[in-house]
Amino acid sequence: MVGMTKRYRIALVPGDGIGREVLPPACAVLDAVGARHGIGFDYDPFDWSCERYAAEGAMMPADGLDRIRHHDAILLGAVGWPGTPDHVSLWGLLIPVRRRFRQYVNLRPIRILDGVPGPLANAPDVDFVVVRENVEGEYSEVGGRLNRGFPDEMAIQEAVFTRPGVERVLEYAFTLAGRRGKDLVSATKSNGIVHTMPFWDELVAERATRHPGVAWRQEHIDALVAKIVLDPGRFDVIVASNLFGDILSDLAAAVAGGIGIAPAANLNPERDFPSMFEPVHGSAPDIAGQGVANPLGAIWCASMMLDHLGHPEAAAEVYGSFTHVLATTPVRTRDLGGTASTKEFTDLVLDAIGHW
Repeated sequence: MVGMTKRYRIALVPGDGIGREVLPPACAVLDAVGARHGIGFDYDPFDWSCERYAAEGAMMPADGLDRIRHHDAILLGAVGWPGTPDHVSLWGLLIPVRRRFRQYVNLRPIRILDGVPGPLANAPDVDFVVVRENVEGEYSEVGGRLNRGFPDEMAIQEAVFTRPGVERVLEYAFTLAGRRGKDLVSATKSNGIVHTMPFWDELVAERATRHPGVAWRQEHIDALVAKIVLDPGRFDVIVASNLFGDILSDLAAAVAGGIGIAPAANLNPERDFPSMFEPVHGSAPDIAGQGVANPLGAIWCASMMLDHLGHPEAAAEVYGSFTHVLATTPVRTRDLGGTASTKEFTDLVLDAIGHW
């Protein structure tokens, strides 16, 4: 244990279901590794959730974003619960956070971890990243419903692609590909979507000229999803619009063993605002409260948060600890075919910190 040199203020939003069960393990791991690296954490919990919506009519208070504006990072558990429409929980919490805090990069690492069974036979080494544009694109508020209740009822939803919005996520993706020393694939569908996707393609080609050392190509989204299933080892960095990135990252997580272990980072690369880290497994109402949720996704998020805050060695120690447990022990939670409780798996990870 070393003396404390840096403290961070973390906003905790456990949310719903197993979100409340996986954040405590992530915080325990953060505290353990922090003690070894001179890092301290102060956690401020917020009860923003579907339960709050049912009681008060809002996922979070009107000044909620102001309350967490000056935190160093946000850890989110899960959002969603039966009885609350998904668009209410999403647009009442996650999307406002992402947009107000300019978290325009959604970063999803995809790795097949040693000891985690995957659906692919003889899967190769898989280690790639999906960079998803996170605040505009297909998930816009432009549109509406007309003639509700009549035979000619209709709905209109407009996609919004801005040059600054696309360029900034492309710059992040090309820079990441250059740092990893491999290549970049851009997901498109410009043969069918005739305005936004050709615009996206043009901006990719423009941005590529600023990164001559990065090999790149574009793939149509329908062919790309097939290739990820058939040969996931061929990819390194994939950059995609909001909708395409959303679909690709969940598909890729399933290829790597399931969304129960998948982390995600909603990043403001300029660090003008706090970034948010969340496992993507959802609230899992069917197992909530049983103590059997897999904390791995949340613990991996803690590792990503440490890296974002400027502590790559501590981040690597967290990552190495849970991968060591998976590679050297048979202990697995129910979603990975085992019988271990959330606590049992977490305890092994804590024991491994500094000892693998």
